[in-house]
Amino acid sequence: MKIINFLKTRFRKWLNEEIWLKDYIKAGLKVGSNCNIHSGVVFDISHCWLIEIGNNVTIAPFTYFLAHDASTQNKLNYTKIGKVIVEDNVFIGARSIVLAGVTIGENSIIAAGSVISKSIPANSVFGGNPVKYIMSTDELIDKHKDLIKNAKVYDESWLINSKITNEMKYQMSIDLENKMGYIV
Repeated sequence: MKIINFLKTRFRKWLNEEIWLKDYIKAGLKVGSNCNIHSGVVFDISHCWLIEIGNNVTIAPFTYFLAHDASTQNKLNYTKIGKVIVEDNVFIGARSIVLAGVTIGENSIIAAGSVISKSIPANSVFGGNPVKYIMSTDELIDKHKDLIKNAKVYDESWLINSKITNEMKYQMSIDLENKMGYIV
C-alpha cells in the first residue's frame, strides 16, 4: 500500500497536478475548524503528519510549510525533522515559508513573503527574511482603526464574488491612487 501511495504522489508531480488539502489530511496533516487555506499552499507531503493547523487560521496563497530540513543529509546521513504548529486565529501572508520546528502563537500575523525559522509568540506581528518582530497584534489593529477613519471604505458589493462592475473597478483604481483603502 505504501508503494502505491508513493507512486500516486510521484505520478501527480509528473503530471504537475496540485495535491489537494484532502490528500494532505489523509496523509496526516491536522487542520482545525473554520480555516481559510488559499490555493497554492504547499504542506510538506513527506512529513505532513508533523504539521498542525489550529482553528480560525488564514493561510494566504503559495505559502510553504516544511517539517523537514535535508541540509544535513549529505554530511551526516540524517535529515532534521520537527513539528510545525500554527495555533488558533493566525494569519500567514502570501508566499511565506514556515520551517521545521516552528510554532506560531495564537492571534499572530505573519507578513507576506516572510521566512519563519523561529517560533513566534502569541499576539504578535512578524515579517521579513529572516522574520523579525514588528509590533503586537493589538497595536496593528489600533493603527488600522485610526487609518480607517480617514480612508475610502468599500462594502461587499465591491468584491469580485459580488459581481463588481468594470466601472466600479475603475473607480476603485482612481480612489486608491497613491493611498490605501479598506474593504469589508
